[in-house]
Amino acid sequence: MDIFNALLQGFAAAITPANLLWCLVGCALGTAVGVLPGIGPAVAVAMLLPITGKVDITASMIFFSGIYYGAMYGGSTTSILLNTPGETASMVTAMEGNKMAKSGRAGAALATAAIGSFVAGSIATVIVTLFAPFVAEFAVKLGPPEYFLLMLLAFTTVSAVLGKSTLRGLTALFIGLAAGCIGLDQISGQGRYTGGIPELLDGIEIVLVAVGLFAVAEVLYAVLYEGRVVESQNKLSRVHMTARDWKRSIPAWLRGTAIGTPFGCIPAGGTEIPTFLSYATEKKLVKDPQDKAEFGTRGAIEGVAGPEAANNATVTAALIPLLTLGIPTSNTTAILLGAFQNYGIQPGPQLFTTSAALVWALIASLYIGNVMLLVLNLPMVGLWVKLLKIPKPQLYAGILIFATVGAYGMRQSSFDLVLLFVIGVLGVVMRRFDFPTAPVVVGMILGPLAEAQLRNAMSIGEGSAVVFFQRPMSLVLILVILAVLVLPRLAKYLGERKQLRAAAG
Repeated sequence: MDIFNALLQGFAAAITPANLLWCLVGCALGTAVGVLPGIGPAVAVAMLLPITGKVDITASMIFFSGIYYGAMYGGSTTSILLNTPGETASMVTAMEGNKMAKSGRAGAALATAAIGSFVAGSIATVIVTLFAPFVAEFAVKLGPPEYFLLMLLAFTTVSAVLGKSTLRGLTALFIGLAAGCIGLDQISGQGRYTGGIPELLDGIEIVLVAVGLFAVAEVLYAVLYEGRVVESQNKLSRVHMTARDWKRSIPAWLRGTAIGTPFGCIPAGGTEIPTFLSYATEKKLVKDPQDKAEFGTRGAIEGVAGPEAANNATVTAALIPLLTLGIPTSNTTAILLGAFQNYGIQPGPQLFTTSAALVWALIASLYIGNVMLLVLNLPMVGLWVKLLKIPKPQLYAGILIFATVGAYGMRQSSFDLVLLFVIGVLGVVMRRFDFPTAPVVVGMILGPLAEAQLRNAMSIGEGSAVVFFQRPMSLVLILVILAVLVLPRLAKYLGERKQLRAAAG
């Protein structure tokens, strides 16, 4: 079946009234989540995971995807009007967008952010459509040694990229790997690390860990450590762009998309690098002295258009490594990986053959969701801004109630509730000391799978680790893992040496 026919079948599944409604609700909720500072898409998806457990998998994944890219749209609203990024990806948008708002051009900033997000999201979705099946086709040919090394690569990239330091990232990863070992051994059937507690024989539910680490920890951390901040909101002008704004924005949107898409495709993670890179590019490429003077003063529209496009292109293209290799590159894709596994589906090379209908409906929903988000964001921006008036105590109380009811509803177990809040406290401690939480989820999900593939690979090699060096693809993956570990440190070392020489000379 060729890609075009598969996509048409995906559209047929995605445009059923029920799925369209789930997509709309997901997009609206995602936008609201993006607007509210401090509540990212990872928290929203984690909180709703248990509640959607009985929903059809296609509808559920379309819903979560709507939240995922809807939050990226919504994050620009608070960045521009309040200088408070709802997501880390919107930090760069706040730099120029808020200055535009203060100089009375909030409408133009919001318009270029929304349209740029649409343009970049649509182009990146086309790239996902065209290239994801080929990546999956190639990955199907891999054996247990390659799968194990792919998971090792996922561990390396996630722990190195998502943490403030590699040591913190690896520590979080090992917590996840240890938690993944709890329960019955896959081969011997013996209980491991259960401490004699019968409820732990089935292992710890990934949904419980996601809700505890993201939703519960977020609320507890806000209550314990975040003081009351009074924000000043800039006046919202009419959402429109002049001809000159369009002329300056279109090239910035295209450049931002070109920068963001490769960062999403490679399992290197993070939207911070492409957005900062896009901002630096726009600042450097401005020729007109008048436009150049706007950077850092009145606010340059290119400084909003480029980073917002880069942000959305990265987020959409990140679905390629998630769907084809099972490698998450951000907090939210790690939770989405958990959502797939909650339904008994493991993203990876086989996904395009075993669950083709689901994958293509999901990809088709990206096209539909992008249009929905443009309609939701441009005319209704005033409505989203009103969400900022919700008092924080009531908002956090609602999240805590949702999380508790959802966790209890999975197995009606009081033990799960105790575990939920223990994990929540662990999440607070991790946040307090700058330990990333996404590697815990990745370790829990991929750890048992990596263990099984390692055992299979060692069986093929008759107990010898030489099997990992005998296959060409294995060798390539080993070199990639070494490059991920060594190159950033080498670049940092050389940079420090250069600074020392410059200071001495």
